[in-house]
Amino acid sequence: MSSIEIKPQVYWVGAVDWAVRAFHGHTYTTQRGTTYNSYLIRDEKIALVDTVYRPFAREMIEHISTVVDPAKIDYVIANHVEIDHSGGLPMLMKLCPKAKVVGTQKCRDGLFKHYYENWDFQIVKTGDSIKLGKRTLKFIEAPMIHWPDSMFTYCPEEQLLMPNDAFGQHLASSERFADQVDQCALWEEAKKYYANILWPLGTVISRKIEEVVKMNLEVSVIAPSHGLIWRRNPMQIVQQYAAWAKQETSAAAVIVYETMWKATEKMARRIAEGISDAGVPVKVYNIAEADRTEVIADMLQAKGFLFGSSTHDNDMLPAIAGFLELVKGFKPRNRLVSAFGSYGWAGGAVKEIEEAVKEAGMEVSLPPLSFRFVPDQTELQKCFLFGRSFGELLK
Repeated sequence: MSSIEIKPQVYWVGAVDWAVRAFHGHTYTTQRGTTYNSYLIRDEKIALVDTVYRPFAREMIEHISTVVDPAKIDYVIANHVEIDHSGGLPMLMKLCPKAKVVGTQKCRDGLFKHYYENWDFQIVKTGDSIKLGKRTLKFIEAPMIHWPDSMFTYCPEEQLLMPNDAFGQHLASSERFADQVDQCALWEEAKKYYANILWPLGTVISRKIEEVVKMNLEVSVIAPSHGLIWRRNPMQIVQQYAAWAKQETSAAAVIVYETMWKATEKMARRIAEGISDAGVPVKVYNIAEADRTEVIADMLQAKGFLFGSSTHDNDMLPAIAGFLELVKGFKPRNRLVSAFGSYGWAGGAVKEIEEAVKEAGMEVSLPPLSFRFVPDQTELQKCFLFGRSFGELLK
């Protein structure tokens, strides 16, 4: 794969990572791989917007070289410090030592703490711009989308927005544009990306979208730093982010549980049958075995959450405990929640789940359900009715 022209004299020069299956320190699974997108703009002055993860730096440089000699690069725009976007910077700067690195103050500080290089750095803020010749690069600070240093780069002459970690997906493909790939896979990965990386930042994202809309930017292409480039109705992903940021939900439930000897699992399955009987879609996950990246994606728009666990040492089991700690960081709003579980000689798990739910800022909407040892047919019927009642609440 070589460079690809995405606008006149604007080229994708990034890299496709077909093999990666874990991201962010194994907190995010990437079953469809990812891309590290870098964009080269050729004008009287030459600019590169973002680099790639360090193992792919040589590949990026080879792609740049199909368009221009890397030594001729005048500006390297650093939208974000994180190493999957800045890792190729040290190798690149050895080839263009006179190039100016451009980013926010926090980006400058962060790059120094990562690479300890004193590159010529130009600090920019929202409203600042650089003239390349026929084209201009304008900058919009976007702190906490998703790091404090983040910013967007906009080229008005090409109606091109390069927002780094906003509006992307972890999706490896030989194609470069969103309209060229399977739409189910595309939107599944876009949703997963938002849910696992940006969910806690909804308030910040809403404000930034409102701010950018007020700028009246004409946008015909959105080129993120991961995944596919949006060129047909590109604002559809912005509109979807706005909905996700408002935590808009639908009548659907996600059951997440952990079980020791299958008693709690039997409860989960019967509760799910009750929810389904109420006409509400439901997903069921044993968190000790499930891909939590997928679980979180399903939770993003579901109105109801049910958490279950067997009791061990008067507490819930460790996988569900860790998952609830993760959920707490997402700050879910407008959800209906309850708990269930089994126990032996003493309970405790359900109570601890309720406490964790409250710490996450949610409220228990239906009294919890708990049974000793393996539920009998009467108790399983209670599970079914519990699920149906929960489903009715969601409607």
